[in-house]
Amino acid sequence: MRYIIHLLLIGSCAGCLPAFGQGKEKTVLLDYYYNNEHKDSAGVRVRYHYTWEDKANSGFSLWGDIFRQHGLRTDSLPVAPTADGLKRASIYIIVDPDDERESPSPHYPAPADIRAVYNWVKAGGVLVLMSNDSANAEFSHFNKLAERFGIHFNLDDRNKVVGHNFEQGAFILPAGDSIFKTTHKIYIKELSTLRLSGPAKPHFTDHGDVIMAVAKIGKGTVFAVGDPWFYNEYISGKILPAEYENYNAANDLVKWLITQIKVL
Repeated sequence: MRYIIHLLLIGSCAGCLPAFGQGKEKTVLLDYYYNNEHKDSAGVRVRYHYTWEDKANSGFSLWGDIFRQHGLRTDSLPVAPTADGLKRASIYIIVDPDDERESPSPHYPAPADIRAVYNWVKAGGVLVLMSNDSANAEFSHFNKLAERFGIHFNLDDRNKVVGHNFEQGAFILPAGDSIFKTTHKIYIKELSTLRLSGPAKPHFTDHGDVIMAVAKIGKGTVFAVGDPWFYNEYISGKILPAEYENYNAANDLVKWLITQIKVL
């Protein structure tokens, strides 16, 4: 039933949600270069895993719907970021960078890439960094990018969940959270914790571990968390019990990201 409700919201609310002035007709750009996974489908190699087009549990199609409901365009960047490539983006999301386990020829952030992303953020861009746990992401090269903003993804695996023991992946957000204003209980399993320095500040901590962070760089903003988190499996309403409000959290984060957009 919860899944049906989500689909009804997605199908009926495009254009009916408040049109945020900063978000309307802006572009959220999803990296397809550092995360570049493919699988065989009917004899054809297709891109999947944390993409707008992937409608399976592994995809970001529902999160993309939320962005579009708030007036943003969703697009992707299948090449290394450059000043020209980022010019059209107000929000840029990098998720789960590949290593050799996930891609035969993984792409790693080069010094030129890092400069381009840093300068774009400093000028007013909104960057979202989502790593993964130690078994499912590349860390050493990705951290060179993240550390420019004072963020380091630890090579760990917090909230290991056995079977359907969902409580092992639960976090309780504080009342009055400045980002997740309508969300109380969330589910994030098998994530990387964060170590912060310089401009990066913890947004949410649990038992001494930094789970989410925000950095202000020039006119721009960086949000970081150590898991892709908002893929379809855990916001569709089909898997998690109703007490976990990941769909609300995805919507709250989108609304907050919109408020961070500056005119580039």
